[in-house]
Amino acid sequence: MNEKSVNAASPPYAGLTPDCVLDALDSVGIRGDGRLLALNSYENRVYQVWRDDAPPVVVKFYRPRRWSDEQILEEHALVAELAGAEVPAVAPVAIEGRTLATFSEFRFAVFPRHGGRAPELEQRRTLEQLGRYVARIHTVGAARPFAHRPALTVESFGSESRAYLLDHRFLPDDLRVAWQSVVDLALQSVRRAFDSVRVATLRLHGDCHAGNVLWTDDGPHFVDFDDARTGPAVQDLWMLLSGDRDAMEAQIKVILDGYQSFRDFDRRELALIEPLRTLRLLHYSAWIARRWDDPAFPAAFPWFNTQRYWQDRILELREQVALMDEPPLRV
Repeated sequence: MNEKSVNAASPPYAGLTPDCVLDALDSVGIRGDGRLLALNSYENRVYQVWRDDAPPVVVKFYRPRRWSDEQILEEHALVAELAGAEVPAVAPVAIEGRTLATFSEFRFAVFPRHGGRAPELEQRRTLEQLGRYVARIHTVGAARPFAHRPALTVESFGSESRAYLLDHRFLPDDLRVAWQSVVDLALQSVRRAFDSVRVATLRLHGDCHAGNVLWTDDGPHFVDFDDARTGPAVQDLWMLLSGDRDAMEAQIKVILDGYQSFRDFDRRELALIEPLRTLRLLHYSAWIARRWDDPAFPAAFPWFNTQRYWQDRILELREQVALMDEPPLRV
């Protein structure tokens, strides 16, 4: 592993002990009974907390210095709008009129607990339902713009990710030129796609993959709007696709059948699927690199920054360059 810049500050969640979690909840009038379950989240710290006299709650402690208060409150406002429109999105609880609280150096929000299972994306009915619900999310999202939250752009997800990884010496010396070359080629293709397909943007979930959908017998609950941002509608659709081209064409057709029963979809956006996937791949590597001072990340991603990791990323990006030269999915 290469030499990297070292953050001398304490890890971001060093002070978030179980007692701190319980004391934070107690400060807003929610008394836990001592039982905590850490839920699967690396960006934030999320716990299910049991109570003696009421159902469990889920509390999310936001990563310090990632979002401003205004940006977090815009996320909360979007989810509240969705809930008000009877879209099944899990909104934070307002306590004394506020959804964002502070305890010690941590900002946190409390959510009702909703159970569920992963959606069965191989089922036509499931894909069609997801299309309808995402369309309803987008109808609310298009009603007004974000004032504080960022947009998904080639610069923020692509160029800035490239610069961070190079500037902080995460690339092995013998792979640096090859990686930089394929990234530059990939970003050229991404920019051409975005320049040629000028589409409307709106407030999005932003990270709408199967892991952020809790499925029940009554349908889905959408959770974790932490990556909500402005972007094209297809950003909330393409992560539901998998398999080869034929499989993805069949899946997107069903999803759009559901989507278009509630909202029009600009099919030119299908040309952005592989460019958006490319941006996500670059952003993902930079995301791990930016969080490397958090002890949870080396433990969770031990393969990151190995020689094999970067070799695989070079091959992956070469495949993306080839895919971006192909015609968009047909529906």
